[in-house]
Amino acid sequence: MNSALIGVHPEGTVFGRVNDAEIPMRYSTLETEYEAIRQRAAVVDLSPVRLIEVRGDAATDFIQRVLARDVEYLTAERCMSSLVLAADGRIVDQVVVWGREDGMILESSCGAGAGLLAHLQAQDPDGVEIIDRSPELAVIAFEGPYCWGVIGRLIDGELAALPLESVADTTWSGVDVVFGRTGSTGEYGYKIIVPRAEAPKLWGLAVEHATPVGLEALELAMLEVRQPVLRHEDGHRASVCELGANWLVDFTKESFIGKDALVKEFEGTLGARTIGFRCGTTLPAAGASVLAAGQQIGHVVYATHSIGIGETLGLARVAPEFAAAGLRLTVDDAEAVTLSSPYVTPKSWGIPVL
Repeated sequence: MNSALIGVHPEGTVFGRVNDAEIPMRYSTLETEYEAIRQRAAVVDLSPVRLIEVRGDAATDFIQRVLARDVEYLTAERCMSSLVLAADGRIVDQVVVWGREDGMILESSCGAGAGLLAHLQAQDPDGVEIIDRSPELAVIAFEGPYCWGVIGRLIDGELAALPLESVADTTWSGVDVVFGRTGSTGEYGYKIIVPRAEAPKLWGLAVEHATPVGLEALELAMLEVRQPVLRHEDGHRASVCELGANWLVDFTKESFIGKDALVKEFEGTLGARTIGFRCGTTLPAAGASVLAAGQQIGHVVYATHSIGIGETLGLARVAPEFAAAGLRLTVDDAEAVTLSSPYVTPKSWGIPVL
């Protein structure tokens, strides 16, 4: 999938390929774009993600079976995040599920849409239509402590005050759109599903009020609040428990694809766990050893410079007894300290929607 907005993105936009998607990674500088997310208002081109509609008489039963969270009572006015798992418990994708009157729409993570679509089609969808709506629909997202003001100027101020995970069918510039109060950085977040042909017009108006932000800044802000970024966390090979993504699973559901494997893992010997750490200016590579008192206890999964904490922020997969905050470890010959999440406190937590 390519961006629906290539023709309107400015010259010099840096694009990058993430699996099956060509995605804007950066428009200006990482610092400028990050500051927009954390201090003001940012607009994000998510048009390369896949939007997969599931509908039909058996749609609810089918979606209940393929999602790890319970969506039996998800109405057309709600959305939620969930994992999609393979039978062995490994993660296929993390999706946003949009309730619809006659089914649901699954929004893939960046670059994972082709794999998600193939997985759904392989699950014996008898009596169910699985339709890739990406050629006709696109997602534009807004993140930041003041992006509610942008929504008010572009669409309707009352929509900005919707409760979290609410959805509204509305119109913008005479066009039917689906509006959702949902984000991924810990700041105020909104998404608009718009006809793909109209996306450039909406984007053009949005950038008059918000800073365009690429995937680099978005993923950094996600990391700082411990929102999973599967492509950086070996997420398609690590288990749910190893990732610490249990909050995206409803274990009280009677059944779903992958549940038996997860239950077996929980009942077995505790495996590795993922913990955040900071370690000054050292930037360890994925796979670097993590030591406690000279003994290896795990390895680095991902590390980058965090603008929010002013030093390296990383994730490490360690033995379960070391999955705690405040421990002093050695990472790549540098002193590291383990952290509790969120690693950065979002500004939006202290700003009411007016």
